[in-house]
Amino acid sequence: MIVDNIASFEIPEMEELLSAQFLRPTLESIVGVQEKRGAVPEIEGGVVEPWTHIECAMAIDAGSYHDEAEKAYEWLADVQLPDGSWYANYQNGKPKDTYKVSHAISYIAVGVWHHYLVSGKRDFLDKMWPSVRKAIDYIMNMRGPGGEVYWARDAQGLVYPSAQIASCSSTYLSIRCALKIAEVINEDHTDWQVANDTLRKAILAMPLPYGENLNGDNISAFAMDWYYPALCSVINGQEAISRIYDSWDKFIVHGKGSVCNLEKQWVTAAESSELAISLAVHGEYKQSAMVYYWLHHMRDEDGAYWYGVAYPEHEIWPLQKPSWTSAAVLLAADMLKPMSATNLLFDHHDIPLP
Repeated sequence: MIVDNIASFEIPEMEELLSAQFLRPTLESIVGVQEKRGAVPEIEGGVVEPWTHIECAMAIDAGSYHDEAEKAYEWLADVQLPDGSWYANYQNGKPKDTYKVSHAISYIAVGVWHHYLVSGKRDFLDKMWPSVRKAIDYIMNMRGPGGEVYWARDAQGLVYPSAQIASCSSTYLSIRCALKIAEVINEDHTDWQVANDTLRKAILAMPLPYGENLNGDNISAFAMDWYYPALCSVINGQEAISRIYDSWDKFIVHGKGSVCNLEKQWVTAAESSELAISLAVHGEYKQSAMVYYWLHHMRDEDGAYWYGVAYPEHEIWPLQKPSWTSAAVLLAADMLKPMSATNLLFDHHDIPLP
């Protein structure tokens, strides 16, 4: 285990790596692709996915682009379907893939709550609340018999009877944020709370796809299933810390970051950033800072971040710098600033209202 070694890790460069001057080009790389109506595609003219769109809105909000963030949420409200859902993705202002993803639909609650923590604007909560409420009600109708939330519906409206740890964990966080908003709005949603308690139990009962029972070389186990229960505070305290460190050596390329999955040594900026957030959520700030320090080998000269780097070739792949990759880096940076909106969002303790 390398945990003992990283416990005393010190990074003299951290102040610079968290500075506004260093992060400004990264912020501008996201704002620069935002479309006129507010949508944030992965690349200019590319696909817009609701979940990554929200991640980008949160990142630029943390970087003081508040008007642009509000515009992003207003776009979501404008294209929301009458049943409370969104399609899987959009391009050039039109739906592209018309299946629907549960964790992407519910994630609007996380973004809206984050903006409230940034701005303290109650009128914004009032404005967005109908969209949040409809979205959460929609995914409540995608639950399985054990309380798990199924991953998606197809274009014909049929539910895929499959639930994933990362997807369900993200949904768990979304419902928690929706409940926070409901508290401010003064609406009772005890049914959501009961459903979320049951969802948590379902997540904890899901088998680990990267567990010791797996063998062979071709293992399709994703890092998100490893750290998302900690990131989203499905588990907390020592349980969360142990989950991360117990499988650390499976997913970490030391000095570089987290791989995306166990099939190959492909380190990605987004997974590494989310791991840094997961560590910080549970007080492991030195280790979080270390992972954040590592991931800057994926930074391009323009301040945006490459999708990932393949090892041992040390080859950038693919040759793309998605907006949401840079957004994940920015949120990790904001998480390392005490009492930031992102820090308050992900902290599993009771958080103060603006």
